[in-house]
Amino acid sequence: MTLPTSAQGAPGNSKIRELGIGCAHGKVILLGEHAVVYGAPALALPVAELMVTANAAQSPHTPAAEGDVTFTLTGASAPVSMEASDGLRGLVAEFKRVAGVDRAPHVDVLIDCAIPTGRGLGSSAACARAVALALADLFGVTLDTGTVFDLVQIAENVAHGRASGIDTLATGSPYPVLLSGGVAREPRIGFDGRIVVADSGVAGRTKDAVELLRRGFERDPRARADFVARAAELTRAAVRDLADGRAAAFGSRLTACHELLGEVGISMDRIDALVDAALAAGALGAKISGGGLGGCVIALAQGPEQARRVERRLCEAGAARTWIVPMERSSGHAR
Repeated sequence: MTLPTSAQGAPGNSKIRELGIGCAHGKVILLGEHAVVYGAPALALPVAELMVTANAAQSPHTPAAEGDVTFTLTGASAPVSMEASDGLRGLVAEFKRVAGVDRAPHVDVLIDCAIPTGRGLGSSAACARAVALALADLFGVTLDTGTVFDLVQIAENVAHGRASGIDTLATGSPYPVLLSGGVAREPRIGFDGRIVVADSGVAGRTKDAVELLRRGFERDPRARADFVARAAELTRAAVRDLADGRAAAFGSRLTACHELLGEVGISMDRIDALVDAALAAGALGAKISGGGLGGCVIALAQGPEQARRVERRLCEAGAARTWIVPMERSSGHAR
């Protein structure tokens, strides 16, 4: 699927329904975070266990102003931040435009999010996707894939700065996503594995990390070129290893990616300690995942027993919580 840029929804002003529902799920970045913003490929894995559901309904109360939208967030996430709220409001405004919804009533949106925020698990993109789908359901409007992508990207760009689109794609995909050259594909997976995800207990700061790298690269453009080239080669090699069933080699790419991200200041001592714990427990590879400066560590294990062993060691090393995500053999569409 080519990365969409300006797709349009189906216009119309259908009769509003009693309730609109939208769902999305979490994700982890396996390789390519940050470098993907500069054109390098990135690989992401959906986390179906972490769900977001948005319910949109016409407010039963007299609205302060016609067309207003109120957001309420419940579940594992903290209250909606100012940036996230602004992003969602931008999404709503664009939804009304592309969907041809005029004279909209006041709408209450309840977002039930099981994805902890600030962990690199896609909570902001998943919430935005769920909201877009809930609004479409509420107003009886059909949105194509490209329009949903564009709507979610509006919120993501406000929440995180320059967003690559990998989170937007992965939070709506039932299979792993390889984003390369503006094209998203399903990679081939040649072995059965488990990705153990460990929450460091420290909220990541994606926007700060993006700005940290941007300032550093402005001071030293050669550092940017080196980082992007090395990250791109690691991701491409990992995709080949994944397709050919070389689990140990794929794991080594994860660890090498962590070392690269550490060199540019994205990791921290607590994250490094969790990576070391996972490797000591027999993980084939481990790394920070997502924006960095906190967040989650991921580790590759083969088989449920090894995954549980890695999980136990991560908990002993101070992980706040863990998840085990299957990564199963598939034919895929990318080499």
